[in-house]
Amino acid sequence: MNTLDEIFANKRSEVARRRATLPLAQVRAQAQEAPAAPDFVGALLRAPSRPALIAEVKLASPSLGPLAPNADPLKLAETYQNNGAATVSVLTDEHYFSGHLDHLREIAVRFPSLPLLRKDFILDPYQLYESRVAGAAAVLLIAAALPRTLLNELHGISHELGMAALVEVHSSEDIQAALSCAPDLIGINNRDLSDFSVDLGTTRDLLPQISSEVCLVSESGIRTSADVAFLAGLGVHAVLVGEALVTAPDVAAKVRELAGLKETAEYEPSQNL
Repeated sequence: MNTLDEIFANKRSEVARRRATLPLAQVRAQAQEAPAAPDFVGALLRAPSRPALIAEVKLASPSLGPLAPNADPLKLAETYQNNGAATVSVLTDEHYFSGHLDHLREIAVRFPSLPLLRKDFILDPYQLYESRVAGAAAVLLIAAALPRTLLNELHGISHELGMAALVEVHSSEDIQAALSCAPDLIGINNRDLSDFSVDLGTTRDLLPQISSEVCLVSESGIRTSADVAFLAGLGVHAVLVGEALVTAPDVAAKVRELAGLKETAEYEPSQNL
């Protein structure tokens, strides 16, 4: 069992416990009464700089352990919004990433017009309804971890609830599964979730297989303005960055750098691109 399989096995147990506490019918009714979500994809496409920045509230990771154990998610979100991030991603997995759904909920209450992505391991419609109740404008769906029929079901429910679905891919096989949903938002993850290795060349290699009409996000391994410039040259619409932001000595300055609010140097590949 690789790390992703382990995470999803734990997530199934976690969702079962939550369903026992708050039945599906109740959380579905709450979702239907929730205020309309901000336009996540529109915020990326309307951003003044390209690629737009999705700044992530990420406190820990399975591969690196604690990243920002004393960070305040609300203050991070405020810093992100005030320094050029187009949208904010909130990791809500507690066991592996030290996140919590309450982090998303609290940020949504404080900043109701800020489009928020719930970054978690979605495998059950229940999670979509609770995401909408908590204030998510978008959710992550990992193509490699979901049977195609379930991926399509979850994608459809997300749109019914007025949320975008960031369909994440890491291979040509994932792209074929993603395209079966007719998605308007695809994320290319430069991190291989089976071993957590990272290569920005993944975006370069997979991007030609995706229509330019799809809003395309590059995820993982993005640390410098030079990385952003490289990805901008490929034509991505947005970049998703977490670790480089939460571990920066000056978070606000790092957000401005990666949001394109200062000049960038010509990219010189340092990885196996």
